[in-house]
Amino acid sequence: QVQLIESGGGLVQAGGSLRLSCAASGRTFSSAAMGWFRQAPGKEREFVAAIDKVRWNVGYKEYSDSVKGRFTIARDNAKNTVYLQMNSLNAEDTAVYYCAVGVDVGNMRRNAVDYWGQGTQVTVSS
Repeated sequence: QVQLIESGGGLVQAGGSLRLSCAASGRTFSSAAMGWFRQAPGKEREFVAAIDKVRWNVGYKEYSDSVKGRFTIARDNAKNTVYLQMNSLNAEDTAVYYCAVGVDVGNMRRNAVDYWGQGTQVTVSS
């Protein structure tokens, strides 16, 4: 049974940083894309970032425009884990953040996701 367990969410002041982690179990995802989505209150779930399977130690990455330059996604295939470093957080980043696994980054951007985590709350106080 595949499980994606997120951690690292919490309450942070505007301008602060948080690092989310997502540990996968049940199978290895070294040949899949991994990423993050978020859903703010009253809004639809949206793509945040994704990283493709690592080829020759370089994994292709994409970010939404709203987080580009502030968030960094990374993965550790040995630990079957994906990370999201979030810097310069603002109130608009407040949301439940979901870990996701898909075939590739392009499909994930179109919400084609094979597995979802349960989500972790991130709250940014202004």
